[in-house]
Amino acid sequence: MGGTILAVILLIGLTAPFLGTRDPSQIDPVSRNKRPGAVRVLTGADGRQVSTTYWMGTDSLGRDIYSRVLYGARVSLLVGVTVALISVAAGLVIGLLAGYLRWLDGFVMRIMDGLMAMPAILLAIALVSLSTAGLRAVILAIVIPEVPRVVRLVRSVVLSIREEPYVEAAIALGARTVPLIVRHVLPNALAPLIVQATYVCASAIVIEAILSFLGVGIPPETPTWGNIMAEGRALFRVFPHNILFPGIFLAATVLAVNIMGDGLRDSLDPRLRKRL
Repeated sequence: MGGTILAVILLIGLTAPFLGTRDPSQIDPVSRNKRPGAVRVLTGADGRQVSTTYWMGTDSLGRDIYSRVLYGARVSLLVGVTVALISVAAGLVIGLLAGYLRWLDGFVMRIMDGLMAMPAILLAIALVSLSTAGLRAVILAIVIPEVPRVVRLVRSVVLSIREEPYVEAAIALGARTVPLIVRHVLPNALAPLIVQATYVCASAIVIEAILSFLGVGIPPETPTWGNIMAEGRALFRVFPHNILFPGIFLAATVLAVNIMGDGLRDSLDPRLRKRL
């Protein structure tokens, strides 16, 4: 179910130029703060009348919320997937080395503990403020707080795998460190890592929305769910649709990713699979 919902949202983001009714950045002062379902009729130069339906209403600048929400799916999914891939790749390498090499474990984990001591959102805000606001800066600011969580997971798995008889046998046969890690340790650490990647993706989507909502993330002219909600919060009591629709899409996406992560955990964990 989670995969199906996520696939639908991904399809919506990819086909946004075809599903959207207007340019998401087009400003129309005459159509400001239209409620969902409002229809505007325009008369062209040739005398023909063209009607435009605002399925989700418009914001205070007359921009179509429906089109902006569709395009916002692109940014949120791009940030979530990119952060998950980078965090998992970096955390996997660091976690494997820290878990297998005893002399490196203490030094690396103290750095990870220091990063985890700071709340992820506060650390992300501090990192974004040090650079020019943009997609790359937001992704980097989210990756850094997420890497320690992946490192701790991989390290804990490697610590248990390192004591297994087949690893000790490989060491006794003279296997080198790098081939041993790649051949014997890495395959057994992939299952929990894949599950963790889904949770990192969901967390990244939420953090990106928070940064944009606070005005320190992606520039306001770029349609993202956080930016749409930030622009509509001043008139929330009168025109709640500015926050309601992007909020529904944000919640549905995060819920879908988390459900998919739970399903993967049940499928990849042998103990849970036996119970099922």
